[in-house]
Order: sequence, then structure tokens, then C-alpha cells
Amino acid sequence: MNLPSASDRMNRRRFLHGSGVALALPVLDAFLPRSQAASQTPARTSLVCICASLGLHAPFLFPSETGSDYSLTPYLEILKDVREDFTLFSGLSHPDQTGANGHTSEMTWLTSARFPGLGGFKNTISIDQFAAEKIGLETRFPTLVLGTGTPSLSYTRGGVMIPAESRPSRIFARLFLDGTPAEKTQQVRKLREGQSIMDAVQDEARRFTKRVGTADRDKLDEYFSSVRELEQRLAISEAWAQKPKPKLDQKAPRDINEGSDLIGRMRLLFDLVPLALQTDSTRLITILLQGTNSVPPVQGVTMDHHNLSHHGKDPAKIAQLRLIEEAEMAVVRDLLIKLRTKQEGGASLLENTMVFFGSNLGNANSHDTRNLPILVAGGGFKHGRHVAFDAEKNARLCNLFVTMLQRLGIETDTFGSSTGTLTGFELARA
Repeated sequence: MNLPSASDRMNRRRFLHGSGVALALPVLDAFLPRSQAASQTPARTSLVCICASLGLHAPFLFPSETGSDYSLTPYLEILKDVREDFTLFSGLSHPDQTGANGHTSEMTWLTSARFPGLGGFKNTISIDQFAAEKIGLETRFPTLVLGTGTPSLSYTRGGVMIPAESRPSRIFARLFLDGTPAEKTQQVRKLREGQSIMDAVQDEARRFTKRVGTADRDKLDEYFSSVRELEQRLAISEAWAQKPKPKLDQKAPRDINEGSDLIGRMRLLFDLVPLALQTDSTRLITILLQGTNSVPPVQGVTMDHHNLSHHGKDPAKIAQLRLIEEAEMAVVRDLLIKLRTKQEGGASLLENTMVFFGSNLGNANSHDTRNLPILVAGGGFKHGRHVAFDAEKNARLCNLFVTMLQRLGIETDTFGSSTGTLTGFELARA
């Protein structure tokens, strides 16, 4: 194999160029210094934080058993193929989350600031932005702040919310399209017409692929296929949004706007995560998933998501809520599988990525912010367990944040309301 020159190996960021396009390449062994390539030193750890703001129905999630020998609940049954890749936590929360209304705790989920939205409240910095101050300049984008709407989980040191980007096509353009504004606009138009970004760089891609070894060639083939698949999904999603809806000769039901398709929007955002991480475009991603007051297009669901989350213990509502949340869990499972199947630096992308998934509400029906549903996958930790803390006197969620920050290589013993690191959560190997 012909390795790049020493100066090339110093730079992990490599691109294929076409007309108005710069396609970032994944991290390849050929880009690493010879000593690092030989030893297969793992890449730096990344962090992805995902919040389902309307909660997860606890009886369908938490098993009664702790440790590794727990029974599968309905939601954990969906995750059974990745059971050994994640840890489920119960008994975690932030203190003093009573706020201006039942949902203001979503803006403090990654900060732990007390009494959100009440008089005199000022938010504090979120974990992703805190980490970005330390490691953000090592990548093209210090963080990616994503969501199914404009609100986000990310707050600056001054407590100002960073608006989320909710349009996958625009995020894709930010990640992979280069050139003048006119060239970017033209390339986005071509994508809408079904012309792949790969068409613009295929000649250079063909030449580059011949220069690398078999392992890198397989990794490039997998990556290029992922780019094409995402483009196709983006095109299909946009095409559906532009098609007129059927007309019925009857009274119109409650309007369902495009934002109601939580699962579809969620899947498109999640599709971007492996690409962003594999190309080392960023190592810090937040995604806020917001249910709406519209009926989501999930088979069997006839009521709006927000209403279902406040089910009042009505079995019929809980049954429909379960359908939505099972669909959410399936998308989470698919993301973990994708990260597990991609390799970088001698390990899977999932081993090099902490996926932090859960909610700011432990019981959405009563707006309870205790006993939050929290799942952490990947990151090189010892997994396959249910770790339960005291349900009455919860452990500090920020103790887990300190553990994750340290895993990112950031030297800190405190964050937010922490009292230390989280006990019982260890690396798989020292």
C-alpha cells in the first residue's frame, strides 16, 4: 500500500473534490502515522446526546431486576440485539427541577440548572458546549445541534439556547458540500433531482480507492454506500412532503403538519450521525426529539402524541403511546447497530462513541422529573446491565456527566450539580 506523505498523515481530514463539492472521507488507516496505524490506536471518543422530551413509559422500559440478568421489558425487547452494548440506568435525576411548567425541564436536561423558567432563572452551560470549549476546535464543527424543531438541548456558557437545525438536507449540505453559495444551491438542487454527490467526485474517488489497502478500500465502499443511501432517503422524504394529500368529502380532522412525523424526522437525523462521526466532522452531537400536538403517522395511533403522554392511566391511551415509543426505540436500535458495524482505528464506531439517550421526564403523565429513563451505549464502557439507584433519593445525573466528560479526555471533577463521578459505571478494559 502506498501511504500518503508524512505531511498528509499529519492531517486526518481528507476530502474528495468535485464541482461545488467537498466530500469528507472517513478516518482511514492510511491517514494515521505508521506507528498508530500499526498499533490500531482507537480514535478519540465522541458524545451523542438524544432527548425524547415527552418521556418513555416507565413500566414498559425498566425491568424489576438489576445487574446483567434482567428480564426484557417491551421496550428492551426491541433493543435485545444490542443488549450487550448499553447500560440502562434508573434512579437518576437533577435536583430542583420544578419549573415554570411541566416541560421546562427539557432546557436543563444537559445543564442541571435549578428551577427552570421561574423568576430569576438563568440557564447554565450544557455538557456538549462545555466539552466543545475543550475539544471542539479539533474538528470542523465544534458541535452539531440538531432537533425535530427549532428548540435544542444546547446552551452557551451565558445560558443562551443555540437553535437546532431540523432540516437534514441543510445539515447534509453543511457537512459535505463546499464552494460558493451558488454552487451549494446548485448541488442541493441536483440532490433533489436524484443526482448523488458521489457523481461529482466519482473520478477522484476511483483514483483514491486504488491507492489504499484492502481494509481501507472496504471502509470507503461502506462509507460511499451510506452517503448514497442517505441521499435517497432525503430525496424520498422531500418528495413526500411536496405531494398533495388526498381530499375527502367529509369534515377535516385535526391538521397534521409535517412536524408531526416524529419517527420519520428522527430517522433522517439519526442517519446523519454515523456520517458526521465517521468523517470526524464533529465529536459532539445533540438531538432534541419533540412530540407535538398533532397525530403522528404511526399505524394504530389516532391521538396526538402530547395528549397520549398525559394518559391519566387510561389503558387505551397507554396502548397508543406504546406504539409511538416502540417506534422511537426501534430507531435508536438501528442507530446503535449502524455505529457498531462501522470500524475506525481498530474498534467499532460505537466503541468510540457514547450514545446518551433518555428523557427529561421520568413520568410525563404527571410531569415528574425524578427517576429519569437513561440509557448509555458504547464509549468503551462495561455494558449489558441495569444499574438502579435509590428511587426515592436519586443519584445525581450530573455525576454521569462527569464520567462522560472524563471519557472524552477532559480533566474535570465537577459539572453542574455533580458530587463526583457515577459509581458502578466502569470501562470495559482499563
